Amino acid sequence: MKPIVATLEMSDAAQTYFNELRRRHFPPGRNYLNAHLTLFHALPDEPWIFEELAEIVKDQMSFEVTAQHIVSLGNGTAFKIISPELPALHQTLRNRWFDHLTPQDRQKRNFHITIQNKVESQEAKKLQAELSPSFEPFSFQLTGIQLWRYHGGPWEYLRTLSFGSAHRSF
Repeated sequence: MKPIVATLEMSDAAQTYFNELRRRHFPPGRNYLNAHLTLFHALPDEPWIFEELAEIVKDQMSFEVTAQHIVSLGNGTAFKIISPELPALHQTLRNRWFDHLTPQDRQKRNFHITIQNKVESQEAKKLQAELSPSFEPFSFQLTGIQLWRYHGGPWEYLRTLSFGSAHRSF
């Protein structure tokens, strides 16, 4: 079975902003994903993962994160994303599923949104120098968890689990 990638759903305005930067700066032949904030890289494709996440998101309210600064990925560029809730959510899930996680997903996460990758380091440094002078930290909302099936490159969208569904009145 192919692994499941869990990303965090962000506000529409933030998604549009990061997608546009990615469209302009990511190598076109490698840019087959929207901008994303990864929570887990390779969850097992098991029904209990979907069931447990559906239960957990009911009580998780949406929360604000901050794009704190621009970071170098060596051969790319990203925005460092911070908030108290983000590592807490990851740690809760990591502790719950530790025995089922890959070594990469067992580690503490360095949350970021990549807008450029797999370019020469000089090209990445040029973009960072271009963006840095006018950059000011900004905040946006995370509203849920998106699940994707990994196909060795492109991802297949499976579903979005919205935060706070237990607190909504219909």
